Amino acid sequence: MRAATRHRSKPNGRAGTTQAQRPSGRRPTAEKRLVAGAVAAALVIYIAYESIQIGDRSLLVLLNGLTAAGLYFLLASGFTLVFGLVRVTNLAHGGIYLIGGYISLTAQRTTGNWLVSATAGAVFAAALSIALYAVLRRLRGDGLRETMFTLGAAIVIADQVLARWGGVPSDLDPPSLFNGSVGLPGSDLLYPKFRLAVVGLAVVVGLSLWAVMHRTRFGTTIRASVDDRDMVSILGIRVELVFAAAFAIAGGLAGIAGAAGGTYLSLAQGEDNRVLLASLIVVIAGGLGSIGGAAAAAVIVGLVEAFAQTHHPILSVLMTFGTLVAILALRPHGLFGRRTDARS
Repeated sequence: MRAATRHRSKPNGRAGTTQAQRPSGRRPTAEKRLVAGAVAAALVIYIAYESIQIGDRSLLVLLNGLTAAGLYFLLASGFTLVFGLVRVTNLAHGGIYLIGGYISLTAQRTTGNWLVSATAGAVFAAALSIALYAVLRRLRGDGLRETMFTLGAAIVIADQVLARWGGVPSDLDPPSLFNGSVGLPGSDLLYPKFRLAVVGLAVVVGLSLWAVMHRTRFGTTIRASVDDRDMVSILGIRVELVFAAAFAIAGGLAGIAGAAGGTYLSLAQGEDNRVLLASLIVVIAGGLGSIGGAAAAAVIVGLVEAFAQTHHPILSVLMTFGTLVAILALRPHGLFGRRTDARS
């Protein structure tokens, strides 16, 4: 009886110890949620108050924010696709955006056609991304060397752009179909057609990416490679080609974004760093590897940035990063992110 009692007491002790030693803090604490909720509520109240103050111009600010969100999504969707699949933080993504825009500018000066020019920029950017991946695949598993290589590539691209096109800001002419402005309903304000086209382009790209990822065999292969690349390789699928295709898609989207950004903004030295920082914020806030999260975060960041630049330009960067902090306090892995396996 004594032995049986002793035998029964051991599992109970182990269970108690396991329960006591169970790691805590995996989820955001109540204090973090409270602070993040307060920040989010203050942000909503601030935007609503400022919108009332400026009246009709609030619609302009809203559209500016959505336009910026569209541009950021074009960049961040490719960025997060590459990270989710290959686990590489491509710091040359901003440089690919910039050189894609300048290639589009050169092509437009030759052909006079915006669509042909944007296609040329996207193809060049996709080819450059594949070339970068050809080197990165040899550095697989060494995160520091991968990061240093992409950083060095970004510097080289920026220097080559400066040597070839100079430091004078330039811009592309919008296509004739989207040239000029359109009146906004309910007001006398006008808004450029091309900026609305950028929003539409981002929506089309987002829906196309979703369809490819969830309705095609290629998308199924990509998602399977994210979850278990070794098993995909065992099934006879050439994973390296899938990775190269992901880099090509990301580069092509960056090239299209360069043409769009060079049309409604401008192409200049330093733009690569600015858009890279913005896309990093969007990718982290949305969740690494999540295209849907990138779309949601792009809208949030674009609107916050637009309202901040309109009312408090000095605090715009602070408010953008404050939004990122609030999101991560509520969702440590981003809006639609998930916990990644440390072995991947």
